[in-house]
Amino acid sequence: MSKPPLPEAATAMLAKPNPSVITTLRQDGQPVSTATWYLWDDGRVLVNMDEGRKRLEHVRNDPRVSLTVLDDGDWYTHLSLIGRVAELRDDDDLTDIDRLAQRYLGRSYPQRDRRRVSAWIEIDRWHGWGGLKDSSQAG
Repeated sequence: MSKPPLPEAATAMLAKPNPSVITTLRQDGQPVSTATWYLWDDGRVLVNMDEGRKRLEHVRNDPRVSLTVLDDGDWYTHLSLIGRVAELRDDDDLTDIDRLAQRYLGRSYPQRDRRRVSAWIEIDRWHGWGGLKDSSQAG
């Protein structure tokens, strides 16, 4: 596994609205994976959660997460980002979820009656596969 910064090809892929899966840890240590929207922003990752989601409880108890992003055109090419939630912030005016919805849906987030929380993930390590294979990995 490599440490940041990520190469230009990796950040170019992360700049697209690709499918992704976030893994959080339950209180007993069991990993839980969930599909999620993400936004790569200046070396960090933004995700956003409904206040009632279990994964929000998970990251409040243990900030360690991983995010696997699949290249929408070639799922064999993917990146796994391993890090921690460095900041949780209420998304009172739904600005962050709207940024994500615009990116994935092309419009504002439709559900406006639930509180949202934004999580900013700082990357500690990463690895790529397929077209983004990290050169330090075995063939």
